[in-house]
Amino acid sequence: MHDNLPPTPASKTEMSAELWNSAVRVLDTNWAGDHMVPSRRLYPHQWSWDAAFIAIGLAYVNPTRAWRDLRSLFEAQWPDGRVPHIVFDPATAEGDYFPGPAFWDVPAYGNRAARGSTGIIQPPMHAIAAWEVYRRASAHGANCGQEARTELEWLYPRLVAQQRYLTTDRNLGRGGLASIVHPWESGLDNSPAWDEAMANVPADLALLTTHRRRDLDVSHAAHRPTDLDYSRYVGLVLSYRADGYADAGLLDRHAFAVECPAFNSILAAAELSLAQIARELGLPAEAAAHRDRAEQLTTAIVKRLWNPATGTFHALDVHTGKLSPANCVSGLLPLMLPDLPAELVESIMTEMRSERFGLPVPSYDRTAADFDTMRYWRGPVWINVNWLIRRGLLVHGFRDEAEELRLAMVRLVHRNGHFEYFHPATGEGLGAPTFSWTAALSLDLLADRSVPTYVKAG
Repeated sequence: MHDNLPPTPASKTEMSAELWNSAVRVLDTNWAGDHMVPSRRLYPHQWSWDAAFIAIGLAYVNPTRAWRDLRSLFEAQWPDGRVPHIVFDPATAEGDYFPGPAFWDVPAYGNRAARGSTGIIQPPMHAIAAWEVYRRASAHGANCGQEARTELEWLYPRLVAQQRYLTTDRNLGRGGLASIVHPWESGLDNSPAWDEAMANVPADLALLTTHRRRDLDVSHAAHRPTDLDYSRYVGLVLSYRADGYADAGLLDRHAFAVECPAFNSILAAAELSLAQIARELGLPAEAAAHRDRAEQLTTAIVKRLWNPATGTFHALDVHTGKLSPANCVSGLLPLMLPDLPAELVESIMTEMRSERFGLPVPSYDRTAADFDTMRYWRGPVWINVNWLIRRGLLVHGFRDEAEELRLAMVRLVHRNGHFEYFHPATGEGLGAPTFSWTAALSLDLLADRSVPTYVKAG
């Protein structure tokens, strides 16, 4: 373990020191030998975009573990380039988590045993994480710097393959964006952004008799997705599983396909990070190509997902061609993109400053009739998406609001603990306790106030 104290501890407040130390304890508790679990009680395996957020903060205190977590995830990458949303720990019993390995029934692939992962994906935060870990690890000294270079070289082609899969096999709408084929792939599982598209997915509550939920054994039902939602989630997995998780012709046989503004913004931002990685590895032509793809993705996001009537971005149902009417945090995340037109940036800022959102940003419109302060992605505040929003504020020069948001997140976690998410009015911690990405991103919020930099073509 590297030094567990924050940089220049004398300059930190007592609150910052307490938060730093508590975050380190969470990450030590949740380390499982070669990967990090999100939270031992509810999430006993390795989750994909969790690993990325965790690595960003973990790099400050243990770069070796940060790299190991990313490598462990990408060792489970499929031959087509997809990175599964869960990599199952074989030491964890099937009954300890649902839906577990037997339910997903993934065939063996590469050198992986059958039932080692799920067949769906999550937002591709990993190139962003790899670049951030590289920056932090390189500052730890020569040994960490050499390790960082070796790991970056190992990850780069795998990150490129992940991007290629998402922009080709998952370009179901043929408009240049990736589609998610299950709400879990968004990371924003039960967001109102999916309500209209999910209404067209058959809901068979009998599936929950055959496939019993286990999340409610350790979580409050008011905090979790409803049984109606969950029955649809199970049905969508069964639909995708039926053809071995193949994407060819998927629109003809699968009821859910959505282009999410948050997912595709992360996809575009990943290309920007890959441009930086490629330049660092001495690949200028590849760096320029990644930069060009980021611009193309940004253009497609604007063309397909912008709603001028609301002044923000919305999820697109690929089956119907309709934008979701829900105003969700996902519609604000294109702020991450430096090529977003200035007038759209200002429009997003107006939305963010309005009574519908505010800082820290809730997951859903505070003024909506179905705004729910307790239920997962239908109202609560999440640290990871606010971390991404802060990144966007810095990219576009809103330094004061970025600092306001940083302080709000630090105070929220310090006062209430390292929870999965938080009540948008009281700040009460909700969901799983000792949550890894909340702890890891707290470290980053305490330590790093730099502005993301992006490589320009050429």
